[in-house]
Amino acid sequence: MALTFVPVDQAPWADLQSIFGDRGDPARCRCQYFKDTPAQWRSGTAEERAERLRTQTAEHATGLVAYVDGEPAGWCAVEPRTAYRRLLGSRLVWAGRDEDPSDDGVWAVTCFVTRKGFRRRGVSAALAGAAVGFARERGARAVEGYPMLVEPGEKLAWPGELFVGTSGVFAAAGFTEVSRPTARRVVMRLTC
Repeated sequence: MALTFVPVDQAPWADLQSIFGDRGDPARCRCQYFKDTPAQWRSGTAEERAERLRTQTAEHATGLVAYVDGEPAGWCAVEPRTAYRRLLGSRLVWAGRDEDPSDDGVWAVTCFVTRKGFRRRGVSAALAGAAVGFARERGARAVEGYPMLVEPGEKLAWPGELFVGTSGVFAAAGFTEVSRPTARRVVMRLTC
């Protein structure tokens, strides 16, 4: 399988649309959960979130699009951590950590979406690795992820729960554990 990555501002909007689809959690969220305040999230619609993503991705590269053999297959959101309002005060990020949340030199990988038909082929792990290079080229000193810990055979609370990735996806890209704010959530980091 030939896997390539393109910054989202260089990918056609139609390719990103095909990855997110028109139903399910990715279509409803459009990677706005960590960007929105809780009030914005509750009052927003899928259409409004899609339009915000379109505006964001047209203005600058807010992530990467993965292609498998030329077909749009996956998406990974990666930007300076400060772009994600919900992360800045989240106990899922800061529990037990003494660090400046407003440090623009630390980037965050917040979301993965893999298109149906391309799942279970290593797209997310490859995107996590590509996100590090992408962030490094843009001046990041470190990249973080906030994945779920999932044991083999463990039932998920809901199917979309893994949009943040798994610890294995990040470990495969060279990230190491920084903290475990909950029993099922880990903060992982790679210094660039």
